[in-house]
Amino acid sequence: MSTTNHQFLLARRPLGAVQRSDFEYAAVPVPALAEGELLIKLEYISLDPAMRGWMNASEDSYIPPVAIGEVMRAIAVGQVVESRHAGFAAGDYVNGLLGVQEYAVSRGQGLTKVDPKLAPLPLYLGALGMPGLTAYFGLLDVGQPKAGETVVVSGAAGAVGAVVGQIAKIKGARVVGIAGGADKCRYLVDVLGFDAAIDYKNENVAQALREHCPQGVDVYFDNVGGEILDAVLNRLALNARIVICGAISQYNNTTPVRGPANYLQLLVKRATMKGVMVADYYPRAMEAIVAMGGWIREGKLKTREDVVQGLDTFPETFQKLFDGSNNGKLVLQVARG
Repeated sequence: MSTTNHQFLLARRPLGAVQRSDFEYAAVPVPALAEGELLIKLEYISLDPAMRGWMNASEDSYIPPVAIGEVMRAIAVGQVVESRHAGFAAGDYVNGLLGVQEYAVSRGQGLTKVDPKLAPLPLYLGALGMPGLTAYFGLLDVGQPKAGETVVVSGAAGAVGAVVGQIAKIKGARVVGIAGGADKCRYLVDVLGFDAAIDYKNENVAQALREHCPQGVDVYFDNVGGEILDAVLNRLALNARIVICGAISQYNNTTPVRGPANYLQLLVKRATMKGVMVADYYPRAMEAIVAMGGWIREGKLKTREDVVQGLDTFPETFQKLFDGSNNGKLVLQVARG
């Protein structure tokens, strides 16, 4: 096949915020397929905060770092255009770790078939993909909210947080979201049905938590870490559960990650803090997809995707996750137009 594949290769370990110079934008020929391989033309690429951690050199993580010179790792969805694999045919749509590129060659491991007739493709990168699974299992298996309890979620307007808050409402909890900016906070309350929202950019978070959580926080779903985690720790209810999903406020640090200064509140309130890793739940993925698909059809679970066109915009588009300018699940559409 004579087609050219454009791809972003990791050229160096970023220091602080990601720069275009941290990558090489390469153009290489699409190789001929060997027996057992398939060729996928990517249509949409998921941009997720976890990708920033994959760029670091540390081996002490749940997944090895992207090597210098390798295609930048990313979850994507696309169409099989050629197959020498018995399990996949040309025309199938699949998602998996396919990288930041136009075409991917795969041997089928980790690929999941998806149906664009059932849901738009970007949805398989959001509520029906890794972020949705993280929200579903992180909240229900780890957080275990009960009807009437108070659930607080940070990064609440993001791909994971928005789903967490809505599931908590479906389960009968009272939900307070923390997000950046008045527009996002209005979206949480007016569109997604949160009971209250705190604008961390323009409000005193600790004071707002006292106002909106007078009986304390029963479940905290943390996507940001840092000062907001500390503020919530000081507002825990007895036997509270904290779900550690991410710490986006710390990912671009040039100094060591800041740990929770108020961790002794876990002792005082007999609370638990547990991390959630979505890969642990992949064997149960259909459980979440069926449930959330049903809620979407019933109008109980709303989704919003922020789609940016053009593979070549990747470094700048990725930064939307960290400056807060994305609205909903951030997705890169490979082709323009």
